[in-house]
Amino acid sequence: MKTQLEQLVDEIEVESMLWMFLFIICMIGVFGKLLLFGIQMAWGISKFLLTIVILPLILIGMVVGGLLYIAFPILIVIGIITLLCR
Repeated sequence: MKTQLEQLVDEIEVESMLWMFLFIICMIGVFGKLLLFGIQMAWGISKFLLTIVILPLILIGMVVGGLLYIAFPILIVIGIITLLCR
């Protein structure tokens, strides 16, 4: 048989576990949305940096390095893709 004190402790533990479960659900909800928002923002910034900064630098580096025969077809393919996406 459990004493009254042991029963009270068990009830308090169950109640605290329920509050903790509710807290964890709310944390996942709030910070899950923030995580998705952060991923979307990072993806947008990454696309901007790749298309506006890094890709032209790579193509210019290829031309300066003597790889015009590779850089020019890449530039043509990217131009065609850009025209088709609009």
